[in-house]
Amino acid sequence: MITSTPVGDWTWEVTAHDSEIRPTRAAQTVTAVWNELKERELAVPGGKARVLVRSGDKLRDVRVDANGLRLGADSLDPWADLAEAVAQAELLDGDFVLTIRIECPGRWLERGFAYRAEKLFSVQVEVWDGKLLVVTLETYSDAWLTMDTRDREQPEVHAANAPRLAAALEGISALLGSPPTPGDENRYAAPSATGFKDLRNEGPAYTDSWGTFEGLNRASLLDSRIPPSENEYEAITEYSVRYLTVQREGITLGFVWASVGDAAAGYVPRTAAGDEAFDAGAGWLLRLREAHSQGLSPLAALDWLAEHPPPPQFGRIAEATLEEAESLDTLEELSGRH
Repeated sequence: MITSTPVGDWTWEVTAHDSEIRPTRAAQTVTAVWNELKERELAVPGGKARVLVRSGDKLRDVRVDANGLRLGADSLDPWADLAEAVAQAELLDGDFVLTIRIECPGRWLERGFAYRAEKLFSVQVEVWDGKLLVVTLETYSDAWLTMDTRDREQPEVHAANAPRLAAALEGISALLGSPPTPGDENRYAAPSATGFKDLRNEGPAYTDSWGTFEGLNRASLLDSRIPPSENEYEAITEYSVRYLTVQREGITLGFVWASVGDAAAGYVPRTAAGDEAFDAGAGWLLRLREAHSQGLSPLAALDWLAEHPPPPQFGRIAEATLEEAESLDTLEELSGRH
């Protein structure tokens, strides 16, 4: 399953004793870490980056904020947008805190296939006072676990993917000169220095953590993109649902659904599509509000949406007929797997 919040994280710290750590070194470090992931196809070109510089004595004082930087689909070198933002940061003097964060598309293996997620990992490099460099690696997939985040054992998936993660952690540690500090056990898993602990004996911290928390996380991310309103269909249902697939340029972004038995309808983002799945969801949810304001039933709203879609940047309906899932949970499971 692909999650919208990290399944686990690892941190390395590098202290400079003789020279100042400048933005260029931070950029070189984030690129080198990316290359370690790339060696195992845990990262592939096409991600996004952010460069943020804040005053050291007043973190709310933002001096540089370059967000949504595209990392070339064909080549990492020279990563022109990132290089330009780093060059701007290099011109700064005084005490400042620098953060470079990149979202890494990558591939995990399952049943002999390689599946792509637009945010399989993220890499963040921070520089504090020119003396401390902190590297954090986060993953948004459970492919490295002996049990997935819905409590199902997955020996084949673990065997195919866990060694790749272990090798990447080892490579990054050799690069930075120290082993990682694993993050704390969270709702999904317990990181270790080589990947994740085996939770089959003691069990995970929560039962069906993905089913319990992912829907709430997704709702929060979607709600942050649209204004609040009470003019909405119900968000959950115990009935089966019918749905339409939303795609853009051949990539599935999510699913617009309606209950067959009550007043519920909504949008489920395909997590593997990354932030664009949530950005698209904003357009479809606003269209659903329009349908609701017209007094349309949820199923009638789907027909109306097919004829009155949002602007093209939010995607298009991929099929002419409605599909059906036995439950909303079944559809959410589909949206979180591949």
